[in-house]
Order: sequence, then structure tokens, then C-alpha cells
Amino acid sequence: MPTTTIAVNQDVLAAKKQRALEQRDRFTAQGTFVVNLVSSPGAGKTSLLQATARHWQNRFCVGVLVGDIATDRDAERLRPYVPVEQLTTGGACHLELSLVQQGLSRLPQQQYDFLFIENIGNLVCPASHDLGEHVRVVVLSTTEGDDKPGKYPKMFRTSQAMVISKSDLLPYVPFSVDAAIQDARLIQPDLVTILTSSTRDEGLQDWCQFLEDARKAMLAGRDAAQSLMTTQKGAS
Repeated sequence: MPTTTIAVNQDVLAAKKQRALEQRDRFTAQGTFVVNLVSSPGAGKTSLLQATARHWQNRFCVGVLVGDIATDRDAERLRPYVPVEQLTTGGACHLELSLVQQGLSRLPQQQYDFLFIENIGNLVCPASHDLGEHVRVVVLSTTEGDDKPGKYPKMFRTSQAMVISKSDLLPYVPFSVDAAIQDARLIQPDLVTILTSSTRDEGLQDWCQFLEDARKAMLAGRDAAQSLMTTQKGAS
């Protein structure tokens, strides 16, 4: 039986991208800077969030949505530090915006300066899904190998920053920080790179300053757009 190929010429993810854009605009209007943390399993996302909360010491209002296939163990680790909601996929390898929005509705309804979305441990599927974040940060552990960027290019190409975690283990593992950064920047030349150890609080100042500067830039852009709209309305 002959087959017929029909060219649709339409982005099948267009509707999802539009919903993510609208959600990002709502976050921006609220002054909430959203960080999508992605990594392979065990790279240290939860430990990084614990260290971040300790470093800021209540200077900012922070909320966290934790994605996992099963259990709420990571959410329980974070609960002493920040408001947190568990997002359990029941087997799906990534978070969807609809699940994030459900978690948002369950978080305490207050003004958040930062919202972290801790994605499922997976360097493949989450790379294709916009959750309305302002920045995607890939966490690469020194225990994983410095060749991960080249092996999982889409995740690094769609991220704006790379945190190399567990720097305290560098003397004991065959991991080259320079090689990892070079490999990642062949894919994403503008990638911001930060070396951290959550157990020793190394690099936490650089990490938190990166986030604070990014939020300030978001707020400045929002305020400039609002001022322009006001001016245009006054002139019409």
C-alpha cells in the first residue's frame, strides 16, 4: 500500500512554547526569577539548593518545586529551609509545565523572589521542555566525567549556565574542570560556568551572585518595558 507524506510546516510544540512564554511573563510581572535546575541523577541539585538557602539566610523569599519519578525524599531534605512542593511524575522522565503549575498552586501564596524547579535527574528529556523559567542551569558533578557536555549536547546547548558540583572530590576523581568547560563551550560558547562544593560552601558566593545579578537584570527589563508602555499611552 503506497504511503503519502503530508508536510505540515508547523511547530508541533508551538502551543506548549506559547504557554511557557505566558507563564514566564507572569513570573516576571510578579518579580519572581525562575531557575530550572537540570542534571543526571545524583549530581547534587538538592545539596546545591540547601547550600543556597543557607548562604542567603532568609535575605530572599525562595520557593522550590522538586521533581521526582517517585518519593518525596528530596523535598523533605529542603523543607527545613524553604517552602517546597513535591512534583511526582509516576514514571515520566521530565517535568511538564502543567505539573509545575499544579505545584505552584500548592505552594504558600506569597511573593517569591526566586523559584527553583528541581527537574528529574535526566540529561535528555528535560532539554526539550520549557517550564517558563528565566534561566536553565545544568549541574555537572565531578564524579560523572568531564565528557558529558559532548555526549548530551542539547542539554548544554539549551542551558545558560553550568555548575560543576562536588569540587571537593577533585583530588580523588579523574575529572578535568578545564576539559569540561572547553567541551561545554564548544556547544554553548556563552555558557556561564561556576565551580562549587555544597559540603564546603565553595563557590556559593559566585553562584548566588550570578542569580542575584540575573534577577536584577530581569527586573530592570520589566520596569523599562512598563515605563515605555506608560509613556506610549500618555502620548496617544
